[in-house]
Amino acid sequence: MGNAVVHFEIGGPDDQPLVAFYQQLFGWDLQAMPGGGYTLIDTRGGSGINGGIGKSQTGEPWSTFYVEAGDLQAVLDRAESMGAKTVMPVTDFGGMVTIAMFTDPDGLLVGLVKSADPGQPQDQQGPSAGSGEPVDWFEVLGSDAGRTQRFYADLFGWTVDSSGFPGYGMTDTGAGRGIQGGLGAGEQRWATIYARVADVAQTLAKADSLGGARVYGPMAVGDSMQTGAFRDPAGNVFGVYHRAD
Repeated sequence: MGNAVVHFEIGGPDDQPLVAFYQQLFGWDLQAMPGGGYTLIDTRGGSGINGGIGKSQTGEPWSTFYVEAGDLQAVLDRAESMGAKTVMPVTDFGGMVTIAMFTDPDGLLVGLVKSADPGQPQDQQGPSAGSGEPVDWFEVLGSDAGRTQRFYADLFGWTVDSSGFPGYGMTDTGAGRGIQGGLGAGEQRWATIYARVADVAQTLAKADSLGGARVYGPMAVGDSMQTGAFRDPAGNVFGVYHRAD
């Protein structure tokens, strides 16, 4: 069994413009944590994963996903042995959640979150039903597709099928929950997430009108899918896609 991708996160030097941006763009339910500086996201998409919006302590923006693991330090140690760097050591936030973060060999940021102890109920709640746009895909684009795919497959036990698209592999975490994704290479590099939307062109145009900036798209992928991506007001890359079912 591989490690599940169970959470996403977005941040910037000022979190409130991001809260307003994503609430208007995707119709998410956003609840501020006591004390400020962090907002919980329920996408109200009925599937996929939930996330959070944070205030950067360094002034740097970020967007990424979190992978669940039982022993975060062991994962950090293995990641470092494979060319990654720890950027946040294992940190317990008052017993509510324990996380860590690293940058992969391309310098792309990925989070780790501690899973519940065996026999204990999982406390990761899924998105509630509603009209929000679900976040149900992750993606890492590095400088070398083969290296990126090997790194994540070896670190997390993921299976990568690279037979469909040159330089891109469809990725199954094998966890039976959380979300699936893709690993590959591109001119632009990122580790981020995608929301499933009804209309890619309209969503990108709306992101532009709210202070974002289009990165690419709409782009056809085969006969039944369109994708695109934008930068939010903090400069974070976020993806969108539509698939005709």
